[in-house]
Amino acid sequence: MPRLESSPLGVTGTLFFTFADGPEKFTLMSGQNLGPITVAYETYGTLSPHHDNAILICHALTGDAHAAGISSEDGRVGWWEVLVGPGMPLDTDRYYIICANVLGGCKGTTGPSSINPATGKPYALEFPIITIEDMVRVQKKLLDYLGVERLLTVIGGSMGGMQALSWAVQYPDMVASAIPIATSPHLSAQGIAWDEIGRRAIMADMNWDNGNYYTPGHPRPEAGLAVARMVGHLTYLSEESMSNKFGRRLRNRDNYSYTFGVDFEVESYLQHQGEVFIKRFDANSYLYITRAMDYFSLQGDYPSLADAFAVTQGHFLFISFSSDWLYPPSQSELMVTALQQAGRGDVVEYFAALSPYGHDAFLLEAQQQGPVITRFLERVHREQF
Repeated sequence: MPRLESSPLGVTGTLFFTFADGPEKFTLMSGQNLGPITVAYETYGTLSPHHDNAILICHALTGDAHAAGISSEDGRVGWWEVLVGPGMPLDTDRYYIICANVLGGCKGTTGPSSINPATGKPYALEFPIITIEDMVRVQKKLLDYLGVERLLTVIGGSMGGMQALSWAVQYPDMVASAIPIATSPHLSAQGIAWDEIGRRAIMADMNWDNGNYYTPGHPRPEAGLAVARMVGHLTYLSEESMSNKFGRRLRNRDNYSYTFGVDFEVESYLQHQGEVFIKRFDANSYLYITRAMDYFSLQGDYPSLADAFAVTQGHFLFISFSSDWLYPPSQSELMVTALQQAGRGDVVEYFAALSPYGHDAFLLEAQQQGPVITRFLERVHREQF
């Protein structure tokens, strides 16, 4: 039994919702049909009698439904414990908070490691290509099931921010506000390139076997997935944070080993990140979810980004971090400008935080983000409900 750490929320468990389990399947943006679809989710707090306090948290690339509390499955503390809980900015005493594992994931929601009912075997690469928009539409099915008709806010960082943006455009009458954090209306060429490097590392692993590694006894593409994680994790850090944390310090020795082993602390850190990651994530899910991020474009078929924002009805709070070079502040500023061009400048707030932590700041900077989020939610609730 894993050791439980402490949390104000105590122990929380994962719930499951299944739909499209009859003749009528769920049609994806690609035109392919999928079903049944199971969604893993957690909820915190209670939906108010007026149904005016629901908040949807959207997780990033390697996240899951366990945003807060102590997991009843493995004793993990939630990945956004710094913001979610009693008396926290996402206050579970005031709000009804939902977080779901995304479509294509590997933590309970249907993805490439799930059983394909047509074959009785894991989908592997027979799983259809998915998009951020598909993930959001699946979340909408979950909220319908939970009886949530309108969201006080939808919030998320990184890929979670993309989902929040997509919610505001796909379901404008349902979103009273959105809080996209450290995100972008589309990935840059550099962002797509980093994703491709990660995917190629996985596919170059001889154990990947064209995605067919789920057979009992078949080795997993652990080396490739670990490298993908190391590359991805590197993009989440800033030069300043890496310099402060590691510098050129050597690992447990006074001089170089004159081998290709681990000499530097930063090497040890990245290898550890890879080793931990392969125990909790599926390589094929990494392929599918990064591809969904590549395909995301908030503008979509609209003539301009401003035209896309013109269809939204809710308020916006954008948060960026100064040292985030993966999703730089200029991306948030671009969206603020687009809202202003759409004639919606009166509903947008922007908080540019100074932080040395790079992209990871959205997971760490509770003291800076927290008060801004608290005030924003109070204002939106007062004005919109």
